[in-house]
Amino acid sequence: MILDVTELTMDFGGLRAVNAFSLQMDKGEIIALIGPNGAGKTTLFNCVTGVYYPTAGEIRIQPPGNDAESIKGLKPSTIAHKGLARTFQNIRLFPNMTVLENVMIGRHTRLKAGVLGAILRDKRTRQEEEQIIHDSFRILKKIGIEQWANNQAKNLPYGAQRRLEIARAMATDPFILLLDEPAAGMNPHETKDLEELIVRIRDTEEISIFLIEHDMSLVMSLSERIYVMDYGKLIAVGTPDEVKNDPEVIKAYLGEEVSA
Repeated sequence: MILDVTELTMDFGGLRAVNAFSLQMDKGEIIALIGPNGAGKTTLFNCVTGVYYPTAGEIRIQPPGNDAESIKGLKPSTIAHKGLARTFQNIRLFPNMTVLENVMIGRHTRLKAGVLGAILRDKRTRQEEEQIIHDSFRILKKIGIEQWANNQAKNLPYGAQRRLEIARAMATDPFILLLDEPAAGMNPHETKDLEELIVRIRDTEEISIFLIEHDMSLVMSLSERIYVMDYGKLIAVGTPDEVKNDPEVIKAYLGEEVSA
């Protein structure tokens, strides 16, 4: 098990956005978290990645070759360094930087040179910078957007901007990649390409995928297991076939009782 979320709870004043939610993830899996708008999905992501400090519960990871450890309450930068990277529901690129520079920013989390090296620009620091450029371009090629390497991020087509966010996350060398609605705003052709990309990342880069997504055809096609959330609670978990036929899931989405 590489990710273990246990009884996670997140309160905002008198509002309980996540209520004793538990989730487990194994190496090599693609799992999805679905639910109606406002169910608490992104709040859960924010707890796992350190944006929020959970009110209660535990979050543990086991990076490859290491012992399990708690990441509850750690800073987002620390959690990213430990191997969890994410994208956002709303694109958060650096619009006036080039595509390559956006990926290089993600890669800098693995930079070994300190502040002194950055000031003095010694040989080791220069070599590291050259390696970062090389590695970042290699990631762009894997994602399929290397042709825009020197373009400003804001000038990319929408689907390519989504891919750039994934590339920047991959630059941190994660073992778990969390994707928050990666297909939002995409047309069917772009969504199909995205599906192929996600599978390729899992298979060739050995990165496990945890996604939030409203496109049910994408979720059902990609996911080995699906967790369903409603009003902050876990209401179902299972394979795509199990989940899509679950009365509680149908009720949550349609807002009505379902006869047996």
